[in-house]
Amino acid sequence: MDTVNNPAHAAAPHSDVTLDASAVDVADVPTARDVVDRRTGLDRRQNVTANYGGVERRAGDRRTGLERRRGAGIRRDEERRSAEEGEMSAEQFEFVQAIETYKKVNKKLFPTWTEVLEVINQLGYRKIEQRTLKLDSVPEAPLHKVA
Repeated sequence: MDTVNNPAHAAAPHSDVTLDASAVDVADVPTARDVVDRRTGLDRRQNVTANYGGVERRAGDRRTGLERRRGAGIRRDEERRSAEEGEMSAEQFEFVQAIETYKKVNKKLFPTWTEVLEVINQLGYRKIEQRTLKLDSVPEAPLHKVA
């Protein structure tokens, strides 16, 4: 039987389906106070009737010093600003050229972090101070004695 071309069959949409109101959980239906109309300018996140029982993960300052996004009131230092605008200091230029030379000599387009650290050590850099950024569960590397 062809249901597409049979108008009698198409005219009876799901006549055997009955709706049972007891099957709907009333707690799942949003009430008028739970729904925030965005056109009013209210922020749904500021709704005090929300009953969230989980841990608040947004609270506190969890900055590590490695964030690229600054946020309000946090400005880039002069060295960082000039580097992002294409003007490099002698130290930055030396580092970039050392990495480019390493890539050329070793025919590697993308050196690993271990290889980058090797280039930094070859430039003469050594760890002589304690770190100033927060790294959870990362042991501190030993310091080198300054001559």
